[in-house]
Amino acid sequence: MVTLVSRKGRQFQRYSQNGRRLVVGCIPYRFKIEKPGSNDVDRALEVLVITPQKGHGILFPKGGWESDESMIQAAKREAFEEAGVQGRVQRKLGQWSFKSKSQDVFHEGHMFPLLVTEQLDLWPEKETRQRKWVTVVEARENCQYLWMKEALDELVIRISKSSRPIASL
Repeated sequence: MVTLVSRKGRQFQRYSQNGRRLVVGCIPYRFKIEKPGSNDVDRALEVLVITPQKGHGILFPKGGWESDESMIQAAKREAFEEAGVQGRVQRKLGQWSFKSKSQDVFHEGHMFPLLVTEQLDLWPEKETRQRKWVTVVEARENCQYLWMKEALDELVIRISKSSRPIASL
């Protein structure tokens, strides 16, 4: 049975050696193939964005990396809790330093691509967040975090450089 409750609290939260909270997130994605073999990544690629619990805008699922899980487990957990998707986590896109919106501190964020294999009807934060599949262009224009936009750009570069055609990914 799947638990439909998000983890709460910071008792297991990890911090870097310089005291920064470690945050792990992912960019859930899928391919919408208009023409098989198309290499236009911006048109063929869709990413899943969510709304924040408080405020406006869009972002990708992310949250604290806890001491009882690996980074990949944290990325999968955040995708499930916040966006209601499951999939295959791939090689890390990178690491970013970013300022907290609610506090005058910096966090260390790690982002992964997550190729979505299942979209759930029920998930822990369904009542507090909305999710939406958007194009890369829409995500770039509306995402509220520069570091997440940079992670998205890295994902697009990685997919564009792939030797396999998009239709086979």
